[in-house]
Amino acid sequence: MNIDDIRYRRLGYVALTVTDLEKSRHFYETLVGLKMDEEPDGECAFFRCSDRHHDLVIYTGQEPALKRVAWQMESDKALEAVRQHFSGLGIETVAVSAEEQAKLGIGEAFRMTEPTTGATFEFYCDMLDAPSAYETTHTKIARLGHLVINSPDRAATEKFLMEDMNFRVSDRIKGMVTFMRCFPNPYHHSFGVGASKSAGLNHVNFMVTEMADVGKANNRMKKANVPIVFGIGKHPPSESVFIYFLDPDGMTVEYSYGMEEFPEEAPRDPRDLPASLESIDYWEGVPDPKMAKIGVVEPLK
Repeated sequence: MNIDDIRYRRLGYVALTVTDLEKSRHFYETLVGLKMDEEPDGECAFFRCSDRHHDLVIYTGQEPALKRVAWQMESDKALEAVRQHFSGLGIETVAVSAEEQAKLGIGEAFRMTEPTTGATFEFYCDMLDAPSAYETTHTKIARLGHLVINSPDRAATEKFLMEDMNFRVSDRIKGMVTFMRCFPNPYHHSFGVGASKSAGLNHVNFMVTEMADVGKANNRMKKANVPIVFGIGKHPPSESVFIYFLDPDGMTVEYSYGMEEFPEEAPRDPRDLPASLESIDYWEGVPDPKMAKIGVVEPLK
């Protein structure tokens, strides 16, 4: 097997650690608009914006954190290819137990520590379907969109993702952020790497299906006294209309509408955009200093 055998379906799910399960449950269910099929067990809660078992899981803990990032592989062959590749690099992989697989609704899976940020990455191929079709509420969420992580060595993280995980770069804002897609997933970015003094969560994104969903969120969050930290705006790299707001722990969540898609064969070359606010927002908005500041990287246990 070689690096070309490492192929992805999508960003599988994101796991966060929150300090108050009930407050966060209310936020993600009632304000964000995710669906919860079962009551929390006191330790974690599962949410979805698709017909899959879950797209987000929150765990209770002492400190808000990015617990792990899960990647759904295209096939069993792709799952084994990435496992073998890490083994060849001397990177330890830890199998997810059968008990935890059952709880997560996934098949065979393993985890590893991304060496440049310390983030926990999980890899699996199969996930159970949800017990019913996903039905939107106040917001027409299309999918879990992407996750951006802060890295103290953005170039090293980008290099590892490209050379050892078969990700592709879509665009860069010089010295600030790299937008990457888990090949051959077509969307402009399923993962982003932001430059920072320390590793941590930058934000988690949910794509919506109508421009109105972004505008309604602006008013809904204001009425609920949820801090809006950037937007409404429009990103030049992806052409997405966006709004960023904070969850109860201060972790950053984004809604965005619209995104460029790449063909598997002969995609355009990545662009290197200048390091300026104009490269972040066509509409000349300025992020609040509280944006992308909360959420440590939780080590693999």
